[in-house]
Amino acid sequence: MSKVIVRIKGGFGNQLFCYAAARRLGLVNNSELVIDDVTGFVRDHQYRRQYVLDRFHISARKATAIERMEPFERYRRGLAKFVSRRKPFLKRRYVEQEGIEFDARLLDIKVEKTIYLDGLWQSENYFRDVSQTIRRDLRTIPPKDTINQNMAEKIRKCTSIAVHIRWFDKSDNGSVGYNLKCSYYARATKEIMGRVTMPHFFIFSNNPEATRQMLDLPEDIVTYVDHNRGDDNAYADFWLMTQCKHFIIANSTFSWWGAWLAESKSKIIIAPSLKLIGVNSWGFDGLIPDGWVLL
Repeated sequence: MSKVIVRIKGGFGNQLFCYAAARRLGLVNNSELVIDDVTGFVRDHQYRRQYVLDRFHISARKATAIERMEPFERYRRGLAKFVSRRKPFLKRRYVEQEGIEFDARLLDIKVEKTIYLDGLWQSENYFRDVSQTIRRDLRTIPPKDTINQNMAEKIRKCTSIAVHIRWFDKSDNGSVGYNLKCSYYARATKEIMGRVTMPHFFIFSNNPEATRQMLDLPEDIVTYVDHNRGDDNAYADFWLMTQCKHFIIANSTFSWWGAWLAESKSKIIIAPSLKLIGVNSWGFDGLIPDGWVLL
């Protein structure tokens, strides 16, 4: 049987993109999906990210040491990339992403024997035709503690709006670097309040203290979800986010996926329209699905 060996890497949301593109490639080629949950993290000394996909209903097996190109993985991977780059894209056995925009060539790959998939593939277009399978696989395993269960119940009982505020930079004024400006959230909350009745805003952020100073909303329609601290508990915030009915996302794949996976049938999803190129790129071709509101 042929195999698609996917190299999972990056933060929470990017790992989901890696998985979804590979899952689709395996499905349409009737190939086994194998997950390399090691090599994308061993040299991440700056961010020290960890594999998080065990928090989801994913049945694919983990790669063996041989499938991870060990021993001497770094050098063997470099050689595989070197050889593949000299072949036409559709003939490569090591498929590495070229650029950040949607690359339709990935959809046409025919898997023979074994293919390695290495990239972030940040677009719904890479898996839209198998979206129901992706949604089933990426159901979050819920946290069992009372605080999160009670918060989920509160979210379900109202017109809940998930608002994600991601702080990338140390600056707390939201006006430089990758941080979104306060004006985006002001426009987005105004847009939501003009579309739905009796909204209640649930605020998710990696810096709750700075976020409280940033938002200007009546206290009686805001709940700050700030009890799930640390990377190990990010999945709990993510699960709570998916329980919401509408979304104001940040320039972050974490809230992109929270909005995409939410089961609300009439959900409104507002996304920032800015374009950024760099470590935290945003706004490139294929990133924002049709039907989302850009502000």
